[in-house]
Amino acid sequence: QVQLVESGGGLVQAGDSLRLSCAASGLTFSMYVMGWFRQAPGKEREFVAAIKWAGNSTYYADSMKGRFTISRDNAKNTVYLQMSSLKPEDTAVYRCAAKRFWYSSRAYEYDYWGQGTQVTVSS
Repeated sequence: QVQLVESGGGLVQAGDSLRLSCAASGLTFSMYVMGWFRQAPGKEREFVAAIKWAGNSTYYADSMKGRFTISRDNAKNTVYLQMSSLKPEDTAVYRCAAKRFWYSSRAYEYDYWGQGTQVTVSS
């Protein structure tokens, strides 16, 4: 079965950087658009970034542009989220997700989800 496993979360201070990883198995990774979403306590799930199959097209939520970078390594079946200049408001559970065909920022359009990794940014 399909599995997406995130790692790399933790407790950091404001201004720090962090790199999240999501290792995929059970699917032809290079055929999937990969996305990152986050959900903070008491808030709705929020689109962060997405990357197309070959990694040559990326998409970001406006508030993440310039601070977050999504990338993928199809040889390792892994997608990454490099986060810099972290702010306390970036505190959330970050989850990766996979979908076929076209890019989307809509969570309901993604077929597979990981369990998530907690990122906590202290001020």
